[in-house]
Amino acid sequence: MVPLHAAEHFYIVTEGVEGISPSMPVLRDPDGCGYFKEDAGKLLVGWFEPVAKPWGMKGIPETFCFDSLPEDFEHIAPLMEAAANRMPIIGETGIRLFFNGPEAFTPDDRYLLGESPDVPGLFMACGFNSIGIQSSGGAGKVLADWILDGRPPMDLWDVDIRRVMPFQRNRAYLHDRTVEALGLLYAMHWPFRQPETARNVRTSPLHDRLAARGACFGEVAGWERTNWFAPAGVEPVYEYTYGRQNWFPYSAAEHMAVRENVGLFDQSSFGKFVLEGPDAEAVINQISANDMSVPIGKIVYTQWLNERGGIEADLTVTREALDRYLVVTAAATQVRDFAWLKDHIPAAARAIVVDVTSGMATLSLMGPNSRALLSTLTHADLANEAFPFGTSQIIDLGYARVRASRVTYVGELGWELYIATEFAANVFDTLVSAGEAFGLQLCGYHALNSLRMEKGYRHWGHDVSPDENPLEAGLGFVVAWDKPGGFIGRDALLAAKEAGLHQRLVQVALRDDSKLLYHNEPIWRDGVLVGRITSGMYGHFVGKSLGMGYVSTGDAWQAGVYEVEVAGERVAADVQLAAFYDPKSARVRS
Repeated sequence: MVPLHAAEHFYIVTEGVEGISPSMPVLRDPDGCGYFKEDAGKLLVGWFEPVAKPWGMKGIPETFCFDSLPEDFEHIAPLMEAAANRMPIIGETGIRLFFNGPEAFTPDDRYLLGESPDVPGLFMACGFNSIGIQSSGGAGKVLADWILDGRPPMDLWDVDIRRVMPFQRNRAYLHDRTVEALGLLYAMHWPFRQPETARNVRTSPLHDRLAARGACFGEVAGWERTNWFAPAGVEPVYEYTYGRQNWFPYSAAEHMAVRENVGLFDQSSFGKFVLEGPDAEAVINQISANDMSVPIGKIVYTQWLNERGGIEADLTVTREALDRYLVVTAAATQVRDFAWLKDHIPAAARAIVVDVTSGMATLSLMGPNSRALLSTLTHADLANEAFPFGTSQIIDLGYARVRASRVTYVGELGWELYIATEFAANVFDTLVSAGEAFGLQLCGYHALNSLRMEKGYRHWGHDVSPDENPLEAGLGFVVAWDKPGGFIGRDALLAAKEAGLHQRLVQVALRDDSKLLYHNEPIWRDGVLVGRITSGMYGHFVGKSLGMGYVSTGDAWQAGVYEVEVAGERVAADVQLAAFYDPKSARVRS
């Protein structure tokens, strides 16, 4: 079943309007949720209302084909009034047709393209959410290329069907989300805007504890994840704006706690897979650009590449045993990355992969005091010599046995703790109780994002994608060029290395820290457009508005005068390859 649900869609066609022309531009009125266009000498007006009416819950008759649904003028009357106010001629012209017909919508208002992760060879192009005509040419072209070549011709992650989670086929979920989805086509797309319907689908075992401590949750792949914590007396609710939002100072405090003391993140939404079998090493080595022939307990940061050398996944792999690896990836790419790994296990290989995401909670304890805090709760030796960066061990913590992995996405000393789900609450309570003496701060994903921006850590889907290779992304240091057997994409990557790079991922800091970066802001060098911002966030420790982005290379490209265009204004910027915080990673290895 494809995650689509129909909603009733309303429009009217007026009587003939004198002087109207087919060359009349389409008018969209986001505030009034309506659109206006010429239709054979008449005016067609339709709406995408904020609270829609789902349709077809009891099934759709086989005979139904472009039929109309019962009129519901009362439902659309307020928007009809707004349309007449926007275009007064509507109030002076008779209505020839009042039409109500079904239109299908996806849960995130983006269409579905690509090969099914469940049925090999089944390609889909559906769920166009009322933008099928305007999207048809491009969608048809890239899907045809995809079918012929066996891979998409460009980064299509926004519309890739592999972004869909299995639960999103649930009919009750689809019904409730469709109430909101139709209206979002015309709603303001605020930064960090969160869905309001069909929430609390996937929650970590710590959800209620976090909510009691002021968590404001965001939603990713159905997961309820803490984005920021509201202090006592403050309601944990977003107040949207394109400037600094209401949570900005609270997230700043979380950020500074990690830099100066110790913070705790719930990252249970990580996608987690176990690859196991006698041929596990050979399989993971062929898929990964880095070398997986490592000792037990070693953590390897790697990319999975396509045949063109583009980055299909950016993740970590921990060797748990001679015949077993733990793969950890982002929540949003759980289905995509699992399908990629499963599809690249040779038929004759003695290896299987199992998705264990739901079986393990993850807590990340990060900051310069993380070792001191954790040492009070375990007999394990956490010193550098006994527990170096990039390694993983099973330790006692609280009443549980947990996998402690010394790795970080914030650029500080710290451990990710992988805990069997039923033990997670006890471990959390143990850490929070002991953390009082160390000033432990609970932290959310907005702080995680601002911390990783300062450190220059990449995010798949923004800073790296199938359109970029590790050399362009500055990740050549994790490519094992000469490992036996090579890896997928090696030949293309070698060719790119030989040809030279035409673009590089750079770190960007605005000189006006009142401006904020999000993504897709144009980058100018010496007055010439040379790139775009791929992700941005305010860096609270360095006190700068930060971004990452790709710029075209050339002679003395680093010596140019850079600006970033923010809301139509060009803002002076500093551009460099190194991170703005701890570029040599001394704190990570402390």
